[in-house]
Parts: sequence; C-alpha cells; structure tokens
Amino acid sequence: MAVHSSILREVLHQTDALKAGDLRKHRRLPLSLAGRFMRADRSEYTCELRNISVGGAAIITPHVPEVGERVVVYLEHIGGLEGTVARATPDGFAFSFKVTEHKREKLAAQIMWLINKDEFPDEVGRLHERVGTRGRRTTLRLEEGVIIDVELLDVSASGASIGTPARPPIGSLVIAGKTRAIVRRHHGHGIGLQFLSLLTPEALRERFP
Repeated sequence: MAVHSSILREVLHQTDALKAGDLRKHRRLPLSLAGRFMRADRSEYTCELRNISVGGAAIITPHVPEVGERVVVYLEHIGGLEGTVARATPDGFAFSFKVTEHKREKLAAQIMWLINKDEFPDEVGRLHERVGTRGRRTTLRLEEGVIIDVELLDVSASGASIGTPARPPIGSLVIAGKTRAIVRRHHGHGIGLQFLSLLTPEALRERFP
C-alpha cells in the first residue's frame, strides 16, 4: 500500500502535534515489524509492531507489562524506542515515547519509507520526472554531522540521485543541499534520495542552484 501525499503530510505534521503535546493528533499508521522488548526488570520478549506514529506504537505480545512501566522496544529497520506503557490491549500493549526533534524527523521518514518501500524496488517508483543535472555539485550532510561534497546526478520534485562513494544506511536521514531527505536505495554511482516534502520548481532552483 503506497502512502499518498495526504498521508505523507500527516506523518510529517505529527511532529508539530508532538511539540504541542496533543497526542490525539497522532494518527497511528498500520505497520508490521518484528521486534523484541525489554521490561523494567530487564527481562526480554519477542513482539510484533501493529501500528506506529511519531508519538507512540501498539505492540503485539502475550507478555504485557504494567501500565506506567518503562520499556525499550527494538524494532526491525527502526531500532530502539524507549517509552512508557500507556494501556493494555487485547493482544498486547500501547506505549508512548519521547524523542528529540532529530529523532522525531528521522522516525517520520522511516515510517514513510517502510510503508512505501515495497512499491519502490530499485529503479521503479519515481513519482515525478527527473531532470538530469550531471556535473553539478552539492553537499550531503550525514546523520553523524559530517558534510561531504557530492555530485547531483538528477533531481525531481520528490527526490534526487546523488553521485558519491559514501553509502549511508538505507532509511537514514540526510540533508542534500538545503533539503531533508531519506536514503531510499544504493546504486552503482551513489545513492537515491526521497525528499521529506515535495518541492516546487522555484524551491528546486533555490535549494539546488
């Protein structure tokens, strides 16, 4: 199931809801991922993700922690999320987590990518026409804060192809030029990026002069 632009905007706008403290604005998106969780007594159990937002998640497991208990949930492709159990559910529990602004943006990008990834294998799934820009240079800021000089191979309203020997992990958050993006794939010349928001032609000219 591909995420349409309205749902994509909602995932990203959840960051504003989290800042305002209004958890009711966090619509959970269904997403199934394998994982494990650790209870406060450090015992560990297998689990499965049912749904997730930038503010919390629902977990499927027969081992249900106490409401208010601190847990750490490790999910495939996402990593560790620490939070507090909000309530028990018929097949597990729901928990809320606190994240930094950087982690919140990364999580929104990861959710978007994980829901969409089966619709975009390798070269397939380019939603907008790419404009060739081979020979033009830009910068790429990695999660570690390292900034490298790269080649802008092509660009569109929704993403770009970057020429670089660097291979940041698929699903990681980067900044290409002045635009936040998520690494969607690796290719022979570098990496393919998906922007976190669609860019107008004017914004493309401004961010990738």
